[in-house]
Amino acid sequence: MSQLILHHYPRSPFSEKVRTLLGFKGLRWTSVIIPAIMPKPDVIALTGGYRKTPLLQIGADIYCDTALIADVLERLAPTPTLYPAESAGLARIQAQWADSTLFWTAIAYSFQPAGLQSIFGNLPPEHLKAFMADRAAFRANAPRMRVPEAIGALRLYLEQLEAQLADDRPWLLGKATSLADFSVYHPLWYIRQAAGVAGILESYPHLTAWMERVQALGHGTSEKMESGEAVALAASSTPVSTEGEAFLDLHGLARGERVTVAATDYGVDPVEGALVLSRPNELAVRRVDARAGEVVVHFPRLGFQVQKVE
Repeated sequence: MSQLILHHYPRSPFSEKVRTLLGFKGLRWTSVIIPAIMPKPDVIALTGGYRKTPLLQIGADIYCDTALIADVLERLAPTPTLYPAESAGLARIQAQWADSTLFWTAIAYSFQPAGLQSIFGNLPPEHLKAFMADRAAFRANAPRMRVPEAIGALRLYLEQLEAQLADDRPWLLGKATSLADFSVYHPLWYIRQAAGVAGILESYPHLTAWMERVQALGHGTSEKMESGEAVALAASSTPVSTEGEAFLDLHGLARGERVTVAATDYGVDPVEGALVLSRPNELAVRRVDARAGEVVVHFPRLGFQVQKVE
């Protein structure tokens, strides 16, 4: 199998999602620790502007967003599957809910004063100020949930998840692990990092027992690499050919046209390149960077928009 390089940082909840996916799949991977806030020069060299965490790099192919990363890992290591036949569609639906609605509720809940103290208490004040300013710019005009609403919503979600597990099923959708487990797990994992407010989880015994089962899957086996080495590796590699791939035209665009691809929710920095891949669930652009060389940057279709460069 090709070398899997995960660009991440320890406290990133979406990175924890992918780390546990790698553990579930029993995969070997290479760990590149990246900054939590801008500037991220090595990340931008690889992506052309996309700055969300994590990224999965395979040679000169860069995969953005954990929804797509999950599909890539499934293609490379189909067993054990993230999409059991009896619950594949439901797994994707619950994963989308968890990666958006549950995630932002967990973040708003964790960022109350006692939670911030637990997560960032050891940071110098100027570093915390820089982090909060970075995240404010990152979210731009995305709606912000207040703490009282986050508390109320989170309690309801936890009650619903507890009821989902109340029949003693081992995993959220039944006897088999699915993508839903990893997507629901990472926002709750982040609440656990906010120890000052994590007590809310203790009232849900089925849910906390399930969290222990997910955690026990581990993170697979990893080795370290510096981010500059990863950029150099991309420069010495060739992207996987997309020639001969079926091309799904939904925008009146031909293969090879110059486009920008950007997220539609937050972190909306556009990536410009030649559109070389358009699948039902995946888009990719080819671009050239002075340091990373020729790379292909891949995105999921859901949550991203494509615009022609005039």
